[in-house]
Amino acid sequence: MLINMAYAADAAAAPDPIMQFLPLIVIFALFYFMMIRPQMKRAKEQKNMIESLQKGDEVVTAGGELGKVAKVGEAYIGLEIAPNVVIHVQKSAITTLLPKGTIKDI
Repeated sequence: MLINMAYAADAAAAPDPIMQFLPLIVIFALFYFMMIRPQMKRAKEQKNMIESLQKGDEVVTAGGELGKVAKVGEAYIGLEIAPNVVIHVQKSAITTLLPKGTIKDI
């Protein structure tokens, strides 16, 4: 005969399920330690900074306004940006708490 007989190949060994998911587990661990955890730390520091705002603190807002805290409310603060000029901004708009005397140096 011209046609050879075809034989079935031996069954391949099933891969270990842990080894299949190991790359996904490693990628998740890297994302957690390099992205999620530092972001949670920064958010906690920002929340603590906003909660500790007091009258007289010098701050910078997200829009770039530099001023001195004149009044602290529940959700808003009064920000003195010039003598006798007070604007109201949300507390969440405060990005940076500056050292005392920074405004005089500018």
